[in-house]
Amino acid sequence: MMDLPAMNSECSLRLILLRHGEPSPAVLGICYGKLDVELSDKGEEQIRGKLPFLRMARPHALYTSPRKRAAETARIVGGALGMSAQTVEALAEIDFGEFEGRSWDEIRKLYPEEFRMWMEHPAAVTFPGGENFAALKQRVLGFTATLQQSHQGQTVVIVAHGGVNRVILADAFGMSDAMAFRIDQAYAAASVIDYFGEAPLVRLING
Repeated sequence: MMDLPAMNSECSLRLILLRHGEPSPAVLGICYGKLDVELSDKGEEQIRGKLPFLRMARPHALYTSPRKRAAETARIVGGALGMSAQTVEALAEIDFGEFEGRSWDEIRKLYPEEFRMWMEHPAAVTFPGGENFAALKQRVLGFTATLQQSHQGQTVVIVAHGGVNRVILADAFGMSDAMAFRIDQAYAAASVIDYFGEAPLVRLING
């Protein structure tokens, strides 16, 4: 089990970021963000493996993305901890627009310029009919900015996605948008950030 330092009395918020477990094999090789997919059996096992760590953290609140893979993850966590998850639309994964549900080869053939931009400058591309990184960042940080007031001195778990968690972690590190994509976020990965007012301290990443 991963170690978790005791929460400092001066800490204004402890934020635990949990990426959803592995999704259904049905989306293997397919672009999905807004697309709703369920957890695989392995994904459920991955989340159950994190429960001892989350029990040790003794969270006060649990928030989740509305996407099914995250909501199912939060249901497992909430059931084990005796908590109800609150669904937050702002925590949804980025909307890939016309890319949703298409294979990588199909996207490359239909949208060659956008695909090239995505591979080379992922923070700069706007997905046809969807969002860009700036829009994702605005809505995610708009929500997390409220937590220090609503959960002063408490521990909060957010169940979300790789893109969402990278936004929050990159902001804590003071990284540029482009650098955010250097942060790995595996399925069921846990990260911990302690906030001391406006000063964040990353305790754990991709655990």
